[in-house]
Amino acid sequence: MDLRDLRYFETIAELQHLGKASTRLHRTQPALTSSIRRLEADCGAALFEKAGRGIRLTDAGKVLLKWAQRMRFDVEDAKRELAAIGAGLTGHVRLGIVPTAAQFLLPSVARDLLAEAPEVTLRTVVGLVDALKPQLRAGELDMVVGTEGSEEAGYVSQLLAEDVIVVAASEQHEVLRQPATLKDLTKYRWALQPPGAPTRDWLDQTFERESLPRPQVQVESTLLLMLPDLIAQTGLLSFISRYHLEGRGRVLRLKEVPVQGAEMRRRLVVTYRANGFLSPAARRLIELFAKSATAA
Repeated sequence: MDLRDLRYFETIAELQHLGKASTRLHRTQPALTSSIRRLEADCGAALFEKAGRGIRLTDAGKVLLKWAQRMRFDVEDAKRELAAIGAGLTGHVRLGIVPTAAQFLLPSVARDLLAEAPEVTLRTVVGLVDALKPQLRAGELDMVVGTEGSEEAGYVSQLLAEDVIVVAASEQHEVLRQPATLKDLTKYRWALQPPGAPTRDWLDQTFERESLPRPQVQVESTLLLMLPDLIAQTGLLSFISRYHLEGRGRVLRLKEVPVQGAEMRRRLVVTYRANGFLSPAARRLIELFAKSATAA
């Protein structure tokens, strides 16, 4: 099989449309059709079938896509490993990272890495794990620092730290004047992420298990990093990482509201392909994240 045909095949499979693939790849549709015909001859099976105005993978196409991606990863890793021989801490590291880790761990880690290796370049993509994992699978990222999920075959997850999500309020809030229960919290309004966010869903379900109404949300935001200052300057409650309340990242005028049963514990991990190549710079980055998480 020709590697170029396989690269074209991946793009066609992603877009599920020959015309769109032709535009992205700057190749004519007949050229792409010929490429697919060569692969089908090698495989002895059809790789695509019609689906509405587009096309979709057959079962054989899905199998070939898995192996085509693996072959591309191996070729790219071989080139990077050969380039890294004798180069030391140099090169380009592609990092996906969730907002909490980006705010509290990344600054010091990037500082220490660049101090040790001034020639290293670092590309960071900040987002939620569900958005970052597909980029890792597609080979667009070397690693993802995020919250732990279900184990995936072919990937390794290394524990960095535990992240505890707690109820928080302005230090002047009346809820802090005496011990509070979950029922007490139903009297106040909240600033939270939208439904579907893991922390929001966990909190909603916690109230429901106690036969209590869900939190009254007055401000809803997908941008986690804006919530701590917003909470500190309003009378709203929220549900945020304890990193915002302790240590060097503490937000002034903001305090944890101790409530039994309202602590969500999650683990921050760094995930990468089990058999993929990690440059010395990437491995050093993982070491620095582990060190920073322990010290945070």
